[in-house]
Amino acid sequence: MFIKYIKELSVKKILKSNLHNVTPSSLTSPIKTIGILVDESYFMDKEQLIEEIAANGIRKDDIKMIVFKDKIKKNETFAYPAFSNKNMGWKGDLTLDSITEFIETPFDMLISYYDTEKAPLLLITHHSKALFKAGFSTVDKRLNHLMINTNAENYKVFVHELFRYLKILNKI
Repeated sequence: MFIKYIKELSVKKILKSNLHNVTPSSLTSPIKTIGILVDESYFMDKEQLIEEIAANGIRKDDIKMIVFKDKIKKNETFAYPAFSNKNMGWKGDLTLDSITEFIETPFDMLISYYDTEKAPLLLITHHSKALFKAGFSTVDKRLNHLMINTNAENYKVFVHELFRYLKILNKI
């Protein structure tokens, strides 16, 4: 428990020292592909979130999701790629191929669907090659281009506000 806490602090310190202000989005074309990074310890309605996004004009095939879990049981199976703190090293290196693939995918938009700062989630958001990043206002402001002030349980409000602002910004 104590070592896990120290590891989390170490990675957050490394991340915050490397974190610069968010550069303006270079996305000029409409958003077609979306990556979603979800913290399952606070939000379980992943399918409903995808349905809500799809209802706003994004094809389900163009939505990819990766899920963070605090603990992964040995023989547990998942509908989406999942990872935990065990997949992160002391210096912030991520060891799972599905994480690396998710980070390297140039999504038009990354939705950081978590409202508490956990080192692995912050790392993936920071290192993602997504052209536009959206998330919650309770997370470090330097990570996202667009921040929405609601909590993770209100996914309908989040998606409604997200697409409202994307229309204003001519991103969809």
